[in-house]
Amino acid sequence: MIDGTAIERAPGGMSDLRRHRLRLEISREASRLFWAQGVAKTGGDQIAEAVGLSTRTIWRHFRSKESCAEPIVMQGIDPELRLLRSWPLELPLEVHLVVGVIKFSQTATPIEVADNDLAVKMIRLADDEPAIRTAWLMACDQVELELVRIIAKRLKLPADDIDVRIHAAAASAALRVINEDVGAKILAGTHTGQFADTAVWIAQAIRRATGGSVGDAVEH
Repeated sequence: MIDGTAIERAPGGMSDLRRHRLRLEISREASRLFWAQGVAKTGGDQIAEAVGLSTRTIWRHFRSKESCAEPIVMQGIDPELRLLRSWPLELPLEVHLVVGVIKFSQTATPIEVADNDLAVKMIRLADDEPAIRTAWLMACDQVELELVRIIAKRLKLPADDIDVRIHAAAASAALRVINEDVGAKILAGTHTGQFADTAVWIAQAIRRATGGSVGDAVEH
């Protein structure tokens, strides 16, 4: 719950960090409602009441009720993005992802775990809710943009090189499919793999998607 009065009356506008935190809290409550009762049965007034804000404030920060899912979806893929950004040139992707995923599983805060769970639910909900799928595809687009920079650096090519862009698009699509598949299995209670197994699967999928061009260690 947020003190809406204090937020709405903050003089001089809102800092980017404060705005981010507010949008994320709204997104958390909206996502919980979407999952519990469906998007169609959830209105802006309900979201506002759950967060402790006025409905006017909700529409000040989001263009529609469905777009409220966007921050939590982005929050869910943020650990994945951080891992990709921190991939050292001297390590193969499998090694980096396994170490990173295990570390996250051991050090993630309760809020990070809860946000990840909500993101998984929104990705699953996106199968049946086109407006929620828009949020998911927007997040995937951010992953692709990051992969362009990462792959360009590893292949020592400019970011606008056509091969770099194709590899990034293919790798992003592979990550999207894996996230959707693993998320659906987790929610269904049928996912039996370990964190390290999923990390290796992701690395192998990126290798296949890029024809083996991305995944190996490279020289500085």
